[in-house]
Amino acid sequence: MINRRTFGKIALASTSTALIANNSSLAIEPVTRTGKSLIKLSLAAYSFRKYLEFKGTNKPTMTLEQFAEYASEQGLGAIEPTSYYFPDTSKEFFPKYKAFCTKLGLDISGSAVGNNFCIPDAAKLKEQMTSVNEWVERCSILGCKTVRIFAGTIAKGDTEEKAKERCINAIGQACDYAAKFGVILALENHGGITASVEQILSIVKSINHPYFGVNLDTGNFHTADPYGDLAKLAPYAVTVQIKTEIQKAGQKKEDADLKKLVEMLKAVNYRGYMALEYEADEEPKTGVPKALEELKKLVS
Repeated sequence: MINRRTFGKIALASTSTALIANNSSLAIEPVTRTGKSLIKLSLAAYSFRKYLEFKGTNKPTMTLEQFAEYASEQGLGAIEPTSYYFPDTSKEFFPKYKAFCTKLGLDISGSAVGNNFCIPDAAKLKEQMTSVNEWVERCSILGCKTVRIFAGTIAKGDTEEKAKERCINAIGQACDYAAKFGVILALENHGGITASVEQILSIVKSINHPYFGVNLDTGNFHTADPYGDLAKLAPYAVTVQIKTEIQKAGQKKEDADLKKLVEMLKAVNYRGYMALEYEADEEPKTGVPKALEELKKLVS
């Protein structure tokens, strides 16, 4: 197996991504776990985005502290405070928030960074990488196990092949940095060049790094067979976002089969956090508790 720095040099030397992906000696293996499946529930702050978002001069109507208290009241042991909603990104804030959550008995399962690693402009791509590195540092203070990252979208005039090559190289360098802090970077299936299971697996299997894996988002494949595609990606998951809805290609959203999704994770012996990311139309303060109640029964 070659290490990430060597791989980075290969990518920068314009080696064909197709050749890299087809070289089995570089392919990442599915996550190997001992013991039976253990799924730990978490709650993503994105579920309460309508209350946490900064809208112009309007202040959020829910603080991250109140979000943590809400999760505690629901009997949860972990939360995912999405990076977009931190009102303060100073180094002083994060230890305080970690201590606040600790007193509530809450672990911080992870966070997310809104990055785009497909950008062709070298200077702008470097800014994206710097942002990811900065959030890795912040999240490590919080005790995050994982940080969700994204591949991105193809720029006008660019090709998917070139965008994917830049993305693979950027992820490799970001993983090297994350390794210094013991944080695993989890690539999410989130449209763009990860819209299909074939697209995301072609990236995932090109990155053999101990600090890399997949964030399995159960609501983000809008394909003919979302459940089948999720099952193909599940063996590589290091963290999971579960949604209460699913959407097949050309059809409207429908209620997700939560039992089927949980059984899918158990089938690959998944051990880790599964964060509820609530996106349905129902008011989250009523929809979230109902979803959590069902999920608690399924993971027990």
